[in-house]
Amino acid sequence: MKNNIWSIMFSIALFLGLLGAGHAAGTPELILMAHDSFSVSKAVVSEFETRHHVRLRFLKAGSTGAMLNQAILSKNNPLADVLFGVDNTFISRALKADIFIPYRSPMLTAIADDLKLDATHRLLPVDFGDVCLNYDKKWFAEKGLAPPVRLEDLVKPVFNGLTVVENPATSSPGLAFLLATVGHFGPDGYLDFWKKLRAGNVRVTGSWKEAYWGYFSAASKGDRPVVVSYASSPPAEVHYAKEPMDQAPTAAVVSKGTCFRQIEFVGIVRGTQKVDLAKKLVDFMLDRTFQEDIPLQMFVFPANKTAGLPDVFRKHAKIAEAPAGVSPDEIDRHREEWIEAWTRVVLR
Repeated sequence: MKNNIWSIMFSIALFLGLLGAGHAAGTPELILMAHDSFSVSKAVVSEFETRHHVRLRFLKAGSTGAMLNQAILSKNNPLADVLFGVDNTFISRALKADIFIPYRSPMLTAIADDLKLDATHRLLPVDFGDVCLNYDKKWFAEKGLAPPVRLEDLVKPVFNGLTVVENPATSSPGLAFLLATVGHFGPDGYLDFWKKLRAGNVRVTGSWKEAYWGYFSAASKGDRPVVVSYASSPPAEVHYAKEPMDQAPTAAVVSKGTCFRQIEFVGIVRGTQKVDLAKKLVDFMLDRTFQEDIPLQMFVFPANKTAGLPDVFRKHAKIAEAPAGVSPDEIDRHREEWIEAWTRVVLR
């Protein structure tokens, strides 16, 4: 009898707990699947939930590629209602898999046209960021050496042993930088660049975190003053600095053909039973409240042209003059081929 009483009490407590977290019984739940780097402030989440009387739950699913794989494998029994984080390196694959429904959000009028890569409106642009070289300004000043301004600079003898990059097979910025070299040197010339870079003692890591916080001289005790990162990394250095600073300790190389522009998209998952709420979430993610939260949450730029930028972005962030161009279809056709060729030349 005592065991039955405790069992009943536990069931009641569990039930009441499930109704907690500020949401009344019967409140609908909307699930957003995203990659592990997704971040949004609690206040912004609360605004959406309060406005639409819904509970928003986040399902983080690893890297962009891993997340997309899960979404495709579960297409007959979707894990989420909305998916964020497919970028232009995977957009063709995502569209071919037909896992999203079309939605022409009224907020698209505020989105920059050059970010709209899907004419069917199944994937709508949310943010963008330029992957590029970053360098340690103090290191170069102390050595009396001019920092790199072009990709070709990295293979000069004076830059031997100064650069750390990420493996494109395991890192999103690593893949983006590989694509920048394909776009800059062409499919027939990019491997020559990488052969020279390997001969120049380039360091390769498995992730951005390992490269930036493990080997980059401006962010660690490492001895590499050049790293593959983002054009928005310098404002992040200022924002997170322990002491206020007027100038960023790092700078991004954003000259013509040196960067690859990553664009991230959101889409409504085919099979959701909450299409109307999903549309409201997409609209919200393209509107100013969410868009103005993006820079200091994920350190990329909002896609909405009317969204304001925080001071640290206006002062210290740069946008690439002319990113290296590789179309989503080309990437889809050759991604694995280019990665395999890179692996053969650089790692074997």
